[in-house]
Amino acid sequence: MPNFTLPRPARISRGQKVSAALVATASCAAALAFTAAPSNAQTTAADAPATVKPVSANGLPLTAKDRADDGKKAQQAASSVTAGHLKVTAVEKQGHVAKQAANRSVERKAIAKPKAAPKRYANNLDGWIRESLSIMKDKGIPGSYEGLHRNIMRESAGDPNAVNDWDINAINGVPSKGLLQVIQPTFDTYHVAGTPHKLTDPIANITAAANYAAHRYGSIDNVNSAY
Repeated sequence: MPNFTLPRPARISRGQKVSAALVATASCAAALAFTAAPSNAQTTAADAPATVKPVSANGLPLTAKDRADDGKKAQQAASSVTAGHLKVTAVEKQGHVAKQAANRSVERKAIAKPKAAPKRYANNLDGWIRESLSIMKDKGIPGSYEGLHRNIMRESAGDPNAVNDWDINAINGVPSKGLLQVIQPTFDTYHVAGTPHKLTDPIANITAAANYAAHRYGSIDNVNSAY
């Protein structure tokens, strides 16, 4: 069996042992001091609450563009709400105005009186005179029932088709015709609008004669003979 001799460990002096012990003790003390009293920066960082960063729908932090898009969406939403409110307000206002107009229409209908049916006159001398007086009143032509009736009876005896074929007018080719014996040129000049343009029509003949008499004599009431 081979004979191996183990090397002898190097000798450590007493002074080296003391130095090593002091170094180890100092290291432990430093480690304990560092562990027991951390720096202010470490305390602040450890104690401060973690900052919560906003994230998008996919879980990633929001970028400046995301924030801008969100701002635009918020403005669009606000604008949509405002526009909707304005539309609703406008519709309500239109409905209110329409309701007021309908109410006024109903009130006007309630207040308005039905138009009276046109007055009908008898188809005889009394009716012709009365209808002629109504037209004369509307046109501002003076005259009375008595004045018309008196002159009619003298001129034609109440015959609307009476014709004078013997006086100067007849000799000149323009005979007097109708209830108040009017010649055609006079009738054409003093014809009253709204009446038939026919010389022997009772109403047209009376009103034209009364209009002529008003211009020449002031009124048919002032005529007591041929005129």
